[in-house]
Amino acid sequence: MNRHQATWLAVLAFLIAAPFIGIYPVFMMKGLAFAIFACAFNLLLGYTGLLSFGHAAFMGSAAYATGWLVRSAGFSPELGILAGVGLAALLGLVVGLIAIRRQGIYFAMITLAMAQMVYFVCLQVPFTGGEDGLQGVPRGQLFGLLPLGNDLAMYFFVLVVFVAVFLFIMRIVHSPYGQVLKAIRENEPRAISLGYDVDRYKLLAFVLSTAIAGLAGALKTLILGFATLSDVHWSLSGEVVLMTLLGGMGTFAGPVVGAFTIVGLQDFLADRVGSWVTVIIGVTFVVCVIAFRRGIVGELLHRLPNKKPA
Repeated sequence: MNRHQATWLAVLAFLIAAPFIGIYPVFMMKGLAFAIFACAFNLLLGYTGLLSFGHAAFMGSAAYATGWLVRSAGFSPELGILAGVGLAALLGLVVGLIAIRRQGIYFAMITLAMAQMVYFVCLQVPFTGGEDGLQGVPRGQLFGLLPLGNDLAMYFFVLVVFVAVFLFIMRIVHSPYGQVLKAIRENEPRAISLGYDVDRYKLLAFVLSTAIAGLAGALKTLILGFATLSDVHWSLSGEVVLMTLLGGMGTFAGPVVGAFTIVGLQDFLADRVGSWVTVIIGVTFVVCVIAFRRGIVGELLHRLPNKKPA
């Protein structure tokens, strides 16, 4: 076993032990849900080179869909999650077909505009609860057997999903398809000259990213028991960019570190400093940009000998 594998096993061991060493399970579950969201965004930005300013629309739409289906339609949690992921993927396909032929700021602005349309829909349609949000979503029983109302059972379910998503993204990146995505990121005209259908590759990456973001939103609704307009607000799209850049864009562990950093700052400082937490997060990001241009994980990897992507 090399050092790289030992590090991953140590992190996994910590995540398994976390609820038993005094770390609040709901905080860990929320962190893992946002880590999935950040990993989904990193697949698009870090490995494909596409900057979306509207990713909250996919997380939030799945959050609302899962919450309503589980609470009002009597769906089991696994079916509610699948429905939320399916809706996010379908929405991603629609947005992707419109935006994918544009590049740079034009692509980002189209995704932001489409996300604002989703926000307006969630504000107006009656079943979302408008400004009050969708409250009282039960966790239910997974496959009719595992009671997710127990925080410990819910935590390990979320942890299993997180590990599966993490390994899935690693497999994508290391596959021939992932190598093409990197080629598109580095030099799109050259990828086109080699005969690759660049738009098709980017569209698939976009849909995969939105589906995984939807999974994060569905899990978040079950964890916290509600979905609100903040789940589809443009500020959440900005937060996921911050998580990815803070942890290290184009690394596997970076978005996870960034997500837990932001969620930790928000949760532990909100009661102490109030709205100043936004300023603290902003200062943290500025310091990171100045001192760690590659992000926390990216900078550590750059300074380590015999470094591998993490």
